[in-house]
Amino acid sequence: MSFADLKKQSRLGVLTSKLVQEVEKMSSSKTVDERFWKPEMDKGGTGYAVIRFLPPPENEDLPWVQLYSHGFQGPGGWYIENSLTTLNKKDPVTEYNRSLVIENGGVFEKCPQKIKDIVRNQKRKLSYYSNIYVVKDPLHPENEGKVFLFKYGKKVYDKILAKLEPEFQDEEKVNVFDFWSGANFKLKIVKKDGYWNYDNSEFAAPSALLDDDEELEQIWKKQYSLNALLAPDQFKSYEELETRLNNVLGIKFSSTKAASAFKEEDQYESYSSPNTSTESVMDELERSYTKSKSAPPVPDSMKKELDSLSGEEDDAMSYFKGLIEDWLI
Repeated sequence: MSFADLKKQSRLGVLTSKLVQEVEKMSSSKTVDERFWKPEMDKGGTGYAVIRFLPPPENEDLPWVQLYSHGFQGPGGWYIENSLTTLNKKDPVTEYNRSLVIENGGVFEKCPQKIKDIVRNQKRKLSYYSNIYVVKDPLHPENEGKVFLFKYGKKVYDKILAKLEPEFQDEEKVNVFDFWSGANFKLKIVKKDGYWNYDNSEFAAPSALLDDDEELEQIWKKQYSLNALLAPDQFKSYEELETRLNNVLGIKFSSTKAASAFKEEDQYESYSSPNTSTESVMDELERSYTKSKSAPPVPDSMKKELDSLSGEEDDAMSYFKGLIEDWLI
C-alpha cells in the first residue's frame, strides 16, 4: 500500500473501521483453557451431569491436588491470584491479614467486626483438581466421552471422602477413582439462597467405567498432569504478589506496618458487612463496591467461575487460627 493509498483510506475511515473490527474481535475471543470442564445451570435454574473421577495420571501418586487462591476486590480492582501457601511459602495476603489481627489484639474472635470482615473477605480459598471422564452432559453433549480437568470445592471433596472412608460400618468403601470398581458421580446443582448448592449430588452404584481395558488405557493416557498445576511457574513471586496487593488495596504493604496503614487510611468502610459469610465473599464484595468508581464490576466470565464454587466451605477456622500460630497457614 502506497502513502497515497494510506491517506485515501484514512479519509474514507477504512483503517478506523478495520481497527474497530479487530478490537471487537479480540475482545470477544476470550482465552479459555480447553482442558477444564465446568458444570452449567439450565434455564430452569438447575444443573445436572454425570462424571467419573479418574485414577492418578501416569507417574503421579494421587488422583487430586489441592490449591489455595485468593479472590477479592479492593479500591484498586480485583486480586485473583494463586496463594504461595499452597507451596508452604509465605504469601503477602496472609501476612497482611495476620498483621491486622495482631494489631487488634492477636485473637481473631475478639477483633472489631470490620477487621473480621476484611480478613474473611481476603482469606484464601481451597480448591481441588482431578481428571474426569464426562459420561453425560445434557447441555454440551459434545463433551461426553472426553477427558477434562475438573475444579471443585470442599462439598464435592467431602462426598468423595465419604465413599473412601465411610462413617458407618454398614457402608461399603468405594475407591471412586478406580476404573473397574469406582462409581459415576451424579452432579446435581440447585440454587439455594442465591448460590450454587451441591448437596443433592451423589455417587451411583459401583461399576466399571467401560468393559474394554484397551479403551480404559486410552482414557488413562489422555489425562492431564495434576502436579503441573502446582509447578513453580503457576505462582507469582512474593514480590509480584505484594505489588499487586498494594495496588488493589491502595496501600504500601509491609508485614509490620499494614495494620497501621489500614487505620490511617481507613478506606475500607465498604468492606464492613456483619452478614458477610465465608461462602459469599465475592458476591458481597461486588455489592459493597457498587458505589466505588475505581473498582470495576465482576466480569461475567469470573462471575460464572465464582458461582460454580459459591456455597463451598473451606478451612476457614484453621486459617484464622493459623494467622497467629503458624505463618504457613
